[in-house]
Order: sequence, then structure tokens, then C-alpha cells
Amino acid sequence: MDEREKLRKFRELDDAFAEALRELEKPNPKLDIPTGPPVRSLAELEAEEQQQRQQVFEQRLKSLMNEYAQPRESVTVLLRTLQTLGRIA
Repeated sequence: MDEREKLRKFRELDDAFAEALRELEKPNPKLDIPTGPPVRSLAELEAEEQQQRQQVFEQRLKSLMNEYAQPRESVTVLLRTLQTLGRIA
């Protein structure tokens, strides 16, 4: 694509963007612009994923505790030991 073609496409895009902005500034715009669902922040998504991972971990841990008949106190000591040794975060 040569420079003239790139410049022409840029101008078309710039004109379309300017027209859209003018339409938005009108008091009673005739355009029906769909807004879609609210956008969630990346931090919210990461927090939700972290919470889901934690819930899955807790479910697996409880299942293993039941399967091997380990009391909560024993597992707590084991997890603290692993944390101290740097085996888990």
C-alpha cells in the first residue's frame, strides 16, 4: 500500500470519527448507539478470577482432608510449614 492510499484511508477514518463526534454532541441525536453491557475493570476481573481459584482450592483441599481423614489442625500446620519453606505462596 503506497503512502497516498494510507493517507486517503486515514482521512476517511478521521472524517468518520469527526462525524460520529458531531452526532453525539447534538441534543437529540437520531442515531441509536448501542452501549452494551457495562465494562468491568481489569482489576475486578482479576479479583473475581482469584476468588474462583481460591474457592476451587478450598474445595479440593476439603475433599482431600475428608478422603485422608485429616483434621483441620493437621492441615493448617502442614500448610504453614510449606509456606515457611517457600513451597507455596
